[in-house]
Amino acid sequence: MGIINFTTFLIASFLFIISPGIDTIFILNKSIAQGKKSGIYATLGITTGVLVHTTLAAFGLSLILAQSAMVFNLVKYLGAAYLIYLGVTKFFSTETIVKENKVMELEPIKKTYLSAVVTNTLNPKVAIFFLAFFPQFIQPAYIHNALPFILLGVTYAITGLLWFMLLTLFAGAFSVKLKQKQSFGIWLNKFSAIAFVLMGVKIAFTKR
Repeated sequence: MGIINFTTFLIASFLFIISPGIDTIFILNKSIAQGKKSGIYATLGITTGVLVHTTLAAFGLSLILAQSAMVFNLVKYLGAAYLIYLGVTKFFSTETIVKENKVMELEPIKKTYLSAVVTNTLNPKVAIFFLAFFPQFIQPAYIHNALPFILLGVTYAITGLLWFMLLTLFAGAFSVKLKQKQSFGIWLNKFSAIAFVLMGVKIAFTKR
């Protein structure tokens, strides 16, 4: 199917995935602040974003990001603005994480999923990474064929899904115990808000 050195691709993909990044921070934030269920939907959202980038790479649309500084900056600033917006609204939210010893969901599960999709999709570095990484494992004769990109992208997405699910389960297991204290819940909410803002600033200053 035009794919070479598949084992090497799996190993390299796993190493990239487990390296701390925006996706990892986003998922840990949701898992610890809102519980395992929220973390799972955040993971599914990130995975969906990966599949979006896979589709774009497969059909050559990501080349526009790589070749056009204007489009790259547009996507970059949209992603940064969205993350900063999430952080600011979360910081000034009057909702508490714990109420009457029961964990509250700060936002609907659907919103958590959509936030994860948007966060990953509007990160242009992911698209550039796919364009630089995937062709190394595709035979030259198949480089303009969508199938190898799709197969590698789906493999990458599944690998990430498994890792982030494991991460979510561990983080979610400690979530309820950590949030039993009201003061901890409030500070955790503020800390996670600042984390979103910092992620947005990081993306804003990302260079091609």
